[in-house]
This record gives sequence, structure tokens and C-alpha cells, in this order.
Amino acid sequence: MAKAARVKASTQKFTEIIDIIDSIVLLEGGYACIVIEVTASNFALLSKKEQDAKIYSYASLLNSLGFPIQIIVRNQRVDITSYLKSLEEQEKLTKNEMLAQHIKLYREFVHQMIKVNIVLNKQFYIVITYSALEQGATGATATVKKGEPAKLAFAQTAQKSLLSKADALLSQLRRLALSAKVLEKDELVKLYYNIYNQDNLQIAQVADDMSAPMVKVKQ
Repeated sequence: MAKAARVKASTQKFTEIIDIIDSIVLLEGGYACIVIEVTASNFALLSKKEQDAKIYSYASLLNSLGFPIQIIVRNQRVDITSYLKSLEEQEKLTKNEMLAQHIKLYREFVHQMIKVNIVLNKQFYIVITYSALEQGATGATATVKKGEPAKLAFAQTAQKSLLSKADALLSQLRRLALSAKVLEKDELVKLYYNIYNQDNLQIAQVADDMSAPMVKVKQ
């Protein structure tokens, strides 16, 4: 029991995370943050006009912000072995010879591609931070107090400020045609666990529900 307590204490000290309440991450030193997950946009596939519009909208987003943000890009290697097996099964099961041939060619192309390239899953996050100093001297003094009531009071104040900032940012992201959402407690716990335990995690697998046929023929 004592050993487990020491491990927990050292982990908390390393991560500087005190607690996670709803969508708010409480940090040491009177800080809190909120994490927004943003979908990717393939900039290279856009037309020149669309690219210019994206750049202009992104510049407008940055200029409109009245608070600092952190942009985090997380890369995770993906194992697509199960995906290749599912393609092989589809190839065997299909009764359409032309479709089976297209699936085979696609499967062989993907197989050759991963021999020379590492497949990465890129995840994008925006972090907004809140400091007790934003409340002035009174707020900074309040964070020194110990106990659950003080922590909850700080969390409520931080949440009000952070959600207001997040709403403003989400509105700007929609102008960029990007989907984004504020991560809730369960999602945050999973994210931080994966980040701080990368050495113990296996390579990510392609989603099991990726079963839609990659090649379709006209009826």
C-alpha cells in the first residue's frame, strides 16, 4: 500500500496534474487548462484559391485571439496489419472478379507502401491555459488554500473563463471548416495515460470498424 502511494505521488508530481473535473485539468501552481481536439485538413489537396482562403482565415484566427494558446501535434505509429487482412478477406469473399482484382491491386499497393514508409496517425490539439493570477491578488491567495472546497471553487472559476475562451476559439475554427471539440474527463484521462505511458503501449491498430469497401464499381 505504501509503495503504491509513493508511485501515485511521484506520478502526480511528474505530470503536475492535480485533478480533472469535467473538462478542466487542474495543475500545480494555480493553473488549469482545457484541451480541444481538432480534425485534420489535407492542405495539399486544396486548390490554390482554397489554400489562400485557409491561410487568410488562420491569420484572422490568430489575430482575433486575446489569450495565448498551445498547438500540439501528436504522432502515433499505426499498425495496419489487421486492415490488410480485412482487404484480403474481402477479396476472397467478393463474387465480382473485377472488384476482387481492384481490391488485390490496392492491397498490394498498400503493402508495398508500408515497407518504405511509416504510417502515422496525426492528432491535433489546442490547449488553453488559465492562471489564478487572472483573478488578481485575491485569486492567487485563494489557490494557496488546501482542501476540496478550495479546489472545487478554483475549478468552477477556471471553467467559466476557459469555456468562454473555448467557445470563441471553436467559432473561429468553424470558419476554417475544421471540426473541433472540447475533451471531457474520460477522454482527457485516456489521452494523458497514453502520453505518459508510451513505452508500455503497443502500436495503435487501425479502427476495427474500418470495414467499408475501398473500391466500388458502378452498378
